[in-house]
Amino acid sequence: MTGLSQDRSITLSVDAMGGDQGPAVVAAGVKRFLQSDPTARVLLHGQRDKLEPIFSGSVLADRLEIIHAEGVVAMTDKPSHVMRGGKSTSMWSAVEALRDRRADACVSCGNTGALMAVSMIRLRKAEGVNRPAIACLWPSRNPQGFNVMLDVGADIRADQDDLLAYAMMGASYARNGLGLARPRVGLLNVGTEEHKGRAELKVAGEMIGAAADKGDFDYVGFVEGGDIPSDRVDVIVTDGFTGNVALKTGEGTATLISGLMREAFLSSIASKIAALLTRGAMAGLKARIDPRQVNGGVFLGLGGLVVKSHGSADATGVCAALSLAARLARSDFSERLAHRIAGVSALHQDAPKEIKA
Repeated sequence: MTGLSQDRSITLSVDAMGGDQGPAVVAAGVKRFLQSDPTARVLLHGQRDKLEPIFSGSVLADRLEIIHAEGVVAMTDKPSHVMRGGKSTSMWSAVEALRDRRADACVSCGNTGALMAVSMIRLRKAEGVNRPAIACLWPSRNPQGFNVMLDVGADIRADQDDLLAYAMMGASYARNGLGLARPRVGLLNVGTEEHKGRAELKVAGEMIGAAADKGDFDYVGFVEGGDIPSDRVDVIVTDGFTGNVALKTGEGTATLISGLMREAFLSSIASKIAALLTRGAMAGLKARIDPRQVNGGVFLGLGGLVVKSHGSADATGVCAALSLAARLARSDFSERLAHRIAGVSALHQDAPKEIKA
């Protein structure tokens, strides 16, 4: 991803209690991040008695503020339950700091549904956005090394208006996060032919194509699942149900291939020798597709910058999510995104709306 100067000081609001591995792993990721970013500050929300000992005597303490929050949002908690009784939780406290402009971005490893619900109610939706989206980075053959895909799970539904907004938001993310002046946007479908797919997709394709010049992106038309990691497109637009299935399938396939390769290299003396001879190349491949290095789904379409880290992230993954949040915050991403999508409502008036079979 493109780098930005660290001269500009930024503050991140971090939910320390979210995630599968507990606050110690989040704190370790915060330490790595602060060591790598000398002008950043962190507001760490969680149980003070568990967090203070971790940073006791650390030289990083002057750039860290622990904000006590007793409650914890569990991965099994329903978003509606968190909305009714979650004001004392670390997640709520972290989002509240962003809402009050005490921080430039919020990061959490916690419950995705709860985080989206709290973010929507406290930060509100941006003008022109009906349904926010979660965008992820997908390893690809493009020079930047990644493609953007959205939505990957914020909402399982998406009509043509939503898909148009996703295209605008995804292009803005690619422009600010990947440094692409004019990203190529594709709409995920069961085929690239114009006659294929649901009626809503056909209308969405026409609307996205009509919005390309105003959105400063190129619309390449329909793309298929095989194009997600390709160099044909930079941004893949789809609904949250399809995107989440694709994301989980990709992660599972990567884990399967890694395991099968490890078994193959250990299956015989000859294969062990081959493993030694290819160790450098395999290490480079592993680093390129390591999901920890691109950890962080960005919530798009809200009145503030929220990054969702994988719940199972280790310290490396947490640090990557924090670095992504800092990079986007320094690019004034939220403000740029709001400017881009502010005209979506106007585009709707001129775009084709009738759904034909």
